[in-house]
Amino acid sequence: MPIGKRSPTPAVIGRLRLANQGLLGGKRASVPEAVRWMTAMQAQDLGHALWAVGQRVAGPGASEVRAALDAGTVVRSWPMRGTLHLVAPEDLRWMLGITSGRLLQSLRTRHRVLNITPDDISHARDVALETIATLSRDTEAAGASREQLFAAFEEAGQVTKAQRGIHLIACLCQEASLVQGPMAGSKGNAGVKQLFVPFDQWIRDSRAVDREPGIAEWFLRYIHSHGPATVRDFAWWTQVPLSEARAALSAVQNQLVELPFGDASYWMSQETAAMLDDGVPGARSVLALPGFDEFLLGYQDRSLVLAPEYAELVVPGKNGVFKRIIVAGGGVVGTWARTGTGKSAGVVPEPFTGALGPSAERSFLAQARAYLKFMDS
Repeated sequence: MPIGKRSPTPAVIGRLRLANQGLLGGKRASVPEAVRWMTAMQAQDLGHALWAVGQRVAGPGASEVRAALDAGTVVRSWPMRGTLHLVAPEDLRWMLGITSGRLLQSLRTRHRVLNITPDDISHARDVALETIATLSRDTEAAGASREQLFAAFEEAGQVTKAQRGIHLIACLCQEASLVQGPMAGSKGNAGVKQLFVPFDQWIRDSRAVDREPGIAEWFLRYIHSHGPATVRDFAWWTQVPLSEARAALSAVQNQLVELPFGDASYWMSQETAAMLDDGVPGARSVLALPGFDEFLLGYQDRSLVLAPEYAELVVPGKNGVFKRIIVAGGGVVGTWARTGTGKSAGVVPEPFTGALGPSAERSFLAQARAYLKFMDS
């Protein structure tokens, strides 16, 4: 369904995305509900991921996100792009069924360099499951840490140096033998981490979804939570082949609205399209979002919300590490940093140009206070 001749600005598209991601009011009632709505949330930095969820849920603290991980109502694994994400537990297996084959194929060269064979992965699986079972029986541990698995691998003759160990663990997670489970360590401990547990023991209720309808569902959910977005955005986000992403669009196109912009077609839900008629919220919004937030990382083309000339200020040296971002009126206008620890913790804005205006600065400081309170809870 096309939307006609209306052509919003990049800032309006950014604000529509903020609204759909639950960042402009309309927050979700619980942590699992927010993660399920987003379908997947990038989470290689756990601290940043906690705040990403917190920004989308009404009134939680970081402890509530940790509790969801401890309870298994949210799980953290590598469902796509070889990158850690938060997902709903019932979605993880079918997502892996769609993405793992292609990802593992892309890693064959790296695995040859690391001397990882199918037999090594099978051996590592046996060692990992036996190690976790022994720890559970002898110490009542909830799972095994990465270091404990590495030690068991080494004892069994599986070298772990030069990233070989983490590749073995990732392979076991890709094949749904392992998944990251409960947290280990106190909230104030910088070394807090998750334990690895057997997939089938941790996730008891896995949906069965075939590949073609699964990609169609994934695309529809992505557009509802991330739109307006393009088919190429979705194909990059999931690493689903573009041909299959286009087939998914064809399957659900009658449920979506097309928004021509520039040289591309952006897709959104009918509810999102209605905002163009009723007024898009967030023109004066100021948000302190974490690094790696879906608002920026959830798209192949980020230039709509982040001017290319400032991209390296968000990812210095293009090293893949995204700084925390300030988003005002639908666009990224700067970064921010946390300073100090404990009672001396603070937040410093780093706008791209000049300083934040008085109103924007007040809004940012309110966000900073909310962030510090959230992380301390």
